[in-house]
Amino acid sequence: LWWERMSSTKTLLFPHHRRFPTVEVRAETFNGSTHVPVPSDNAFLKALFFELRLIDDHVFVEHRDTCTRINHSLVYSVRTEGGDLWPVLAFQKSGLIYACLPLVEETLEPRPLLLTVSGLSQGLALLLGIMDYISPSQKNEAEMSAKIGQLRNLLIQACPLGTPLNTNIRSLNTSLDDIQEMPTDENQPAWRSNTYKGKPQVNVCITEKVKCMQYDKRDVVDTWQVYGAVNCKCDIEGSAPNVTLSLNLPTNGPPLQDIVVHHCVTSIDPAMLMSSSAEPLDDSVYNGPYKFPFIPPSDSFNLCYYTSQVPVPPILGCYQLIEEGSQLKITINLKLHESIKNSFEYCEARIPFFNRGPIAQLEYKISYGQLDLSREKSLVAWVIGQKFPKSLEVSLTGTVSFGTAGKEHPTDYVCTGNTAYVKLYFRIPDFTLTGCYVDQHCIQIFAPGKPKITASRELISSDYYIWNSKAPAPMGYKALLD
Repeated sequence: LWWERMSSTKTLLFPHHRRFPTVEVRAETFNGSTHVPVPSDNAFLKALFFELRLIDDHVFVEHRDTCTRINHSLVYSVRTEGGDLWPVLAFQKSGLIYACLPLVEETLEPRPLLLTVSGLSQGLALLLGIMDYISPSQKNEAEMSAKIGQLRNLLIQACPLGTPLNTNIRSLNTSLDDIQEMPTDENQPAWRSNTYKGKPQVNVCITEKVKCMQYDKRDVVDTWQVYGAVNCKCDIEGSAPNVTLSLNLPTNGPPLQDIVVHHCVTSIDPAMLMSSSAEPLDDSVYNGPYKFPFIPPSDSFNLCYYTSQVPVPPILGCYQLIEEGSQLKITINLKLHESIKNSFEYCEARIPFFNRGPIAQLEYKISYGQLDLSREKSLVAWVIGQKFPKSLEVSLTGTVSFGTAGKEHPTDYVCTGNTAYVKLYFRIPDFTLTGCYVDQHCIQIFAPGKPKITASRELISSDYYIWNSKAPAPMGYKALLD
């Protein structure tokens, strides 16, 4: 990043810049043979000023001044000895130049459309945040100089590794005392942008999401998938504290597969990474405990991701929708599997009615819970609540009739006719479908003080569909033959 204050004689009063070597390495990887290295600071500034016509503006230079190269945006191509740097985002405001060189995560030839380069919007937001932070002080030279001197510390917070995390630079000013400009310990890794001071504490949360497609058909196979993530927040003193965390499974629990770890993990058993959901399970598969030694980043992060092949989905369902004249007859049966914890934060089944008018009449009978109708009268919400009954089964039957369809009512090109679904939304706290958990007593922290350790887990539905068994499934499946 470069932002410079120019006087009438175009001398640099407050030069300031920040380079991110990690981003430059990524650019070389993404851009391949089209990569143009960033030159030295002085060479880049000279080339940028030339492109902006702030120097040699009285000389006609064809590649810069020809009428066929009229620039209608803030994005420039800056010519350097190593080639043309693109896209350089630059603009002038109140005598200051704000500029950055965003990362393009693809090859540069042919040049991608500006709208497809996400780094441009991120870079512009960051520059506007810097401008908002600096602008109020432009009439006071001493205050202006002090603020620019603080920018390096603020940028360590705003984008520690080159990706903007917070573009509201003004909001970061209050936490300057907690930030180091450069690590004081050479062993401090790049991902620990600052060191924590205070009472040590560690928070770990395992979040599992279950996706499901149920059809209640003999010739179509139901499918379900479990995805897990282990989120950590480690407030521990020291420049490079070592932490070891273990994930455990109950006896005969399904093993974790497709494990992907955060780059802060310092070592790992290769057997953990060999288990893949693409291959059938066998007796030799690794089933834990799964140990992760790591040096935690300063902020919250996902220590690892995983999948697992669980034997049954948490809720089994059957949905039948039949059209009789101007009415629809619906029947829904849901059953909570006996191995699932019967304690929900919320549990709700939503029944949308696409390509029809508003619901004019709804007659129903439910064994448990209550029904709510959406404001647009196009969706019925069956609120089951926080528990299933003792039988672990609930049912809904009813008839629905509709009024005249209007443009404001939802349509769907897949769910036409009787092809329809029920979608489940639920969250079960202190539970995982795999049984995976963190033993707080097995977390090892090699740092001074006794930290407070908090471990939690949860199971959340994600794309949990039960399709109408009286209509064709939305995707064709080949029948499984023995």
